[in-house]
Amino acid sequence: MMNSDNINHSNGNQEQDNLGSNEIEKTKICLMRTFVEAQDPSSKEVDDLTLRRFLRARDLDVEKASAMFLKYLKWRRSFVPNGSISPLELKNEIQQNKMFLQGSDKKGRPVGVLLAGRHFQHKGGVDEFKRFIVYIFDKIFARMPPGQEKFLVIGDLEGWGYANCDIRAYLAALSLVQDYFPERLGKLFIVHAPYIFMAAWKIVYPFIDIKTRNKIVFVENKKLKSTLLEEIEESQLPETYGGQLPLIPIQDT
Repeated sequence: MMNSDNINHSNGNQEQDNLGSNEIEKTKICLMRTFVEAQDPSSKEVDDLTLRRFLRARDLDVEKASAMFLKYLKWRRSFVPNGSISPLELKNEIQQNKMFLQGSDKKGRPVGVLLAGRHFQHKGGVDEFKRFIVYIFDKIFARMPPGQEKFLVIGDLEGWGYANCDIRAYLAALSLVQDYFPERLGKLFIVHAPYIFMAAWKIVYPFIDIKTRNKIVFVENKKLKSTLLEEIEESQLPETYGGQLPLIPIQDT
C-alpha cells in the first residue's frame, strides 16, 4: 500500500460526504480515475479526494490533472522508494531544529512554524532539503483529521540574514508544493520579515503560481497577534506569538 499524501483511506460514505454535491467534479474525478488507472495501476490505491486536489490545481482539466498526477506517482516512487523518509536521511536538517508542528487553526488545519533564521546551507545540499520537505508534509498529513486536506504555516524570518539566504532551497520547496502536493497549503503567514529578505523574495516571486500567491500573507509586526488570532484560537497559537502552546519540533511529533 502506498504511504503519504497520497492516500487517505476513508470509508465510502464519509468520502462521498466530503466530496459534497458537485456533480461536475464527481464526473471529472471518474473520468480521471479511469484514465490514470489505465496508465498506472497503482492509482487504484488512491482515494477520490487526492484526485480532486490535482483536478482543482489544474482548473478541472482532466487531461492536465491526469498528467500532473501520473508525474507525481512516478516522482514519489523514485524519490521515496521506501514509502517514507527516515530521520536518519535528514541529519543536517533536523540538527538545525527549525520546523515545528503543534495545534490546529479554526478550520482544523494543522499549524506549522518554520524558523527561517535557523536555515543554513549544509553538506547535504538541496537533495536533503527536499527530503526534509517531504518528511514535513508526511508528518503534517498524518495529523490531519478526517476530511481535512490543508495546513497552515507561520514562516518566521526573525534573525534572517544573507547567511540564511538559499534561493535553490526556496525554489525546490516551491516546486514540491505546487507540482507534487497541490491544494495542500491553506495559508502561509510570513512574519518578522526584514527588509533585506525582499531581495530574495523578488527572485522567488515570479515562480509562484497565482493560486499559491493568494495563500501568502505578509504580516506587520504591530498586527502580528491580531492577524494570527483571526485564523487560530489563542489556545492553539504558539506561545511565542502570544498563545498558549509550546513549539514542538516536527521530529518529536
